[in-house]
Amino acid sequence: QVQLVESGGGLVQAGGSLRLSCAASGSIKSINTMGWYRQAPGKQRELVAVINSGGSTSYADSVKGRFTISRDNAQNTVNLQMNSLKPEDTAVYYCNADVTAYAYRLGAYTTRAYWGQGTQVTVSS
Repeated sequence: QVQLVESGGGLVQAGGSLRLSCAASGSIKSINTMGWYRQAPGKQRELVAVINSGGSTSYADSVKGRFTISRDNAQNTVNLQMNSLKPEDTAVYYCNADVTAYAYRLGAYTTRAYWGQGTQVTVSS
């Protein structure tokens, strides 16, 4: 069983900063891509930023230059530094990871995507 636990959301004024963190735990063999997605009320979940195990990153156009994704492979963590926040960044932010982990029920390693429970980010104008 793999769990992703997020932290760091909250309420901030426009122009402010927040840092989100996500820690993966369980019978993990390796993690390929880790990323952050967000979902605003009435909208579909969208990609914010992703980073692979080699450190290559990709960002949504709406956050380029303001958000920075980073990871610690040894700790199985991924962070999202969010600067110059705007009201339109308000959403629930979800951590995502492609994890190879031992499935005790199957007696083998499997690879699948896992999601965190989400953390609310609210930016006031």
